[in-house]
Amino acid sequence: MARYFIEVSYRGTNYAGFQIQQNANSIQAELEKALGVFFKADFQLTGSSRTDAGVHAIQNYFHFDSDKLPQDEILERIVYNINAILPEDIVVKTIKKVNHDAHCRFDAVGRIYRYHIYQTKNPFVADRAFYYPFKLDIALLQQAADALLEYKDFTSFSKRNTQVKTFICNLSKSHWEESNNMLIYTVAGNRFLRGMVRGLVGTMLKVGTQKMSLDNFRQVILSKDCSNADFSVPPQGLFLE
Repeated sequence: MARYFIEVSYRGTNYAGFQIQQNANSIQAELEKALGVFFKADFQLTGSSRTDAGVHAIQNYFHFDSDKLPQDEILERIVYNINAILPEDIVVKTIKKVNHDAHCRFDAVGRIYRYHIYQTKNPFVADRAFYYPFKLDIALLQQAADALLEYKDFTSFSKRNTQVKTFICNLSKSHWEESNNMLIYTVAGNRFLRGMVRGLVGTMLKVGTQKMSLDNFRQVILSKDCSNADFSVPPQGLFLE
């Protein structure tokens, strides 16, 4: 039995998230179904990073074990055939054989998320960014983003009822930039908590609109209480990269 990593990209608009769940369609469910159709066998995938309903991914990974992939067959051909089965908003980029003990979640060295905001109405990006037509102080946004790099405990930016042993995250990048009429927040770290990036963005927007001071933003972090953060920004602006 060999182990494989499967690299995927998807637009999450039509899905209830990355992970398989009852009574709702997911990225994982579509991939397992497509693999099953092609190989005429059941597949059980393990995911590297979960994304919520409506969130997109430029790059995400699963791994699976199988003896159904011929060792001498070109994997690129298998990728082509699986993509022909998958819906148009999910694509398999690569399938690669890895060591039998490789784990797509625990072996990941880091993750990058980007959140996209547009401030002038544009119907062509509405499903991939958040329309926020309010005046923002970009300098204040950046100061808030810089402040995040001083902390490691992000309990305040984790939604309730999450099953994790620690709320410690090591962030290596946190910044805002303006590009192609978009305001983009980029954050990189070794791990992220449930709802964390949207909580960070929503709370920083309060700083950018001067509804919250930088000192109060720091107090939100230190409070370790998610009721003090703002998780209200919608999912369509968020990309796992």
